[in-house]
Amino acid sequence: MKNYLAVDLGAESGRVMLGSLSADSLALEELHRFPNNPVRLPSGLYWDAFRLFHEIEQGLAVAGRERKLSVDGIGVDTWGVDFGLLGRDGALVDNPRHYRDARNNGMLERTFAVAPREEVFAQTGIQFMQFNSLYQLHAIKLAAPRVLEVAERLLFMPDLFTYWLSGAQVSELSIASTSQFYNPREKRWATELFAKLGLPEKILADIVPPGTLLGTLLPHVAEATGLQFAPVYATCGHDTASAVAAVPAAGDDWVYISSGTWSLMGVELDAPVVNEGSLALNFTNEIGVNGSIRFLKNIAGLWLLQECRRAWALAGREYSYSELAEMASQARPFAAVIDPDAFLEPGGMPEKIAAFCASHGQAAPEGPAEMSRTILESLALRYRQVLESLESLLGRPLKTIHIVGGGSRNSLLNQLVADVTGRKVVAGPIEATAAGNLLVQAIGAGEVSGIDEAREIVRQSFQIAEFQPKPESR
Repeated sequence: MKNYLAVDLGAESGRVMLGSLSADSLALEELHRFPNNPVRLPSGLYWDAFRLFHEIEQGLAVAGRERKLSVDGIGVDTWGVDFGLLGRDGALVDNPRHYRDARNNGMLERTFAVAPREEVFAQTGIQFMQFNSLYQLHAIKLAAPRVLEVAERLLFMPDLFTYWLSGAQVSELSIASTSQFYNPREKRWATELFAKLGLPEKILADIVPPGTLLGTLLPHVAEATGLQFAPVYATCGHDTASAVAAVPAAGDDWVYISSGTWSLMGVELDAPVVNEGSLALNFTNEIGVNGSIRFLKNIAGLWLLQECRRAWALAGREYSYSELAEMASQARPFAAVIDPDAFLEPGGMPEKIAAFCASHGQAAPEGPAEMSRTILESLALRYRQVLESLESLLGRPLKTIHIVGGGSRNSLLNQLVADVTGRKVVAGPIEATAAGNLLVQAIGAGEVSGIDEAREIVRQSFQIAEFQPKPESR
């Protein structure tokens, strides 16, 4: 039995997961869970990076000091695009910003005035979103150039935490590919964009593939956690890359949705698709395990429901996600249809949805039940649009939709997706990101032969559910 630890940080919460790997199965156990709450200051919206690292150490200590486990690997995955900048002494020169920080507003247009949109896409093949790392760096250059003058190294969030664990300053490939300054065709940093925007190339770290052994825990971390000589791996640092590694699929006629705060919907390919069609439809080419391409679309996922739930709680009405799903299942269908991608900034989500409906000639959903159903139905319809775009770009049908991650436990959404797309939906595993993180470490350690064996282990280890389109929905 081999024991691996996955540090899995999402935009709403984080956890440390224990994965016990036998010859043909993986068992997961949550050792420590903690909230991931951004901090709003007069200067902007930030991640509480030091608090998060403290919680990571607490979770590792459960394995080491409380459970007295011998650990065969530790790996960190997080959300994409955000980063920390280190000075010459290895310390942060500024606390990492949250991708929803208002400083990013308008940065697409300001960047395109220097580096045209077509040129940026030709270099990177990445979907245009104003919070991509490229635009965040350009925003720093315009608003606080001194920060870039003193910065010596850029580390994306999983790389930053891995550095604090192991001392290794590297960029893991899957997370680097989310930045919009990585070239997936030439497999290198897109330094031409840095030069054009006047960004310092010196801050770019060496890129390592997922599964790379980086060393062991630093002595003070090993002492604090009780995990002496524990190896630290660069797993698939982007949480979506880890989740896709654990999709229990075979063949090439399937599409995945990594469903959580965001919905990331796409296919796995051998080579990037960087052409006029993918540019026009704003698709992205990110890197996965074994250098595969995650050709996908970012969709604003269950964050809309999370924000509504937060607003209702502030108003004195606490609902669990299961309660909201049950209420939505009984609500009037298609009371309204919204564009999930029209809601980027946090706060006042029920009011923002009502305003959207009014501006589009629709009556606003009435109450939490209708509001929740509107969000879920609109997500399902958006998935159908993306599915049709994928089939058009690839020139072939996609027969099965695999939904993984926390959102896969929402049976109503799964059934809605099956109904509106006319496709079979396979839901699960819920813990795909943690499972993928752990299995990529095991691949790096030589305990698992590759992605095919990893997915076979997933199929044998976790429950999945199937949803067929209802006849009346076709």
